Amino acid sequence: MRFCLLVMAKSPVPGQVKTRLCPPLTPEQAAEVAAAALLDTIDAALATPGAVPVVALAGVVRREDVRDALGGCVVVPQRGRSFNERLVNAHADVARFGLPVLQVGMDTPQVTPSLLASAAEFDEAALGFALDGGWWALGLRDPLRASVLLDVPMSRDDTGAQTLEALRGMKVDALPPLSDVDTVADALTVAAQVPGSRFARVLGRLGAASASRGAVVAR
Repeated sequence: MRFCLLVMAKSPVPGQVKTRLCPPLTPEQAAEVAAAALLDTIDAALATPGAVPVVALAGVVRREDVRDALGGCVVVPQRGRSFNERLVNAHADVARFGLPVLQVGMDTPQVTPSLLASAAEFDEAALGFALDGGWWALGLRDPLRASVLLDVPMSRDDTGAQTLEALRGMKVDALPPLSDVDTVADALTVAAQVPGSRFARVLGRLGAASASRGAVVAR
């Protein structure tokens, strides 16, 4: 089955991404973590059977490795003042493909091609809760139905529940819950799940560097 795999992403610029990791990380280190998460997510998307990878991007990409990875994807700019508007507009932008959409972010670098492919096997809609009460994946047979997200409060511990309520009237398949990366504790939990990943290597390197300074990232 062919489907659009939509990744909502922000360019990993120091001071503009993963600010909740600071402290203990520096803005530059937090951007390194964000870049690793994005690159692992893109790798998984590109390897997912049947997926047409689309990245809805906010910000200017300054890293060569990120630019290279995006070369394998369709890239569309995020549009809108609020995150809700950007979500809805990104879904509308991919509606032109005439395919169902599975939307994820760059906060779950532990996703695998097999997980993403299985998550796309829904009839009408699908929702994957995050362990913090939000959600990590949204599937829609009709991308334009993402308009229901306009009034859903984001970045709260009831965002997942309110999103599910907004999808009322649709048959919503439940996807496996995942931990997303908001705090250093989250990052270490996720890295432990994917020890061979780029994300885990970056966390390990930052932990070693921090330990040498008597700082922060403890396992």
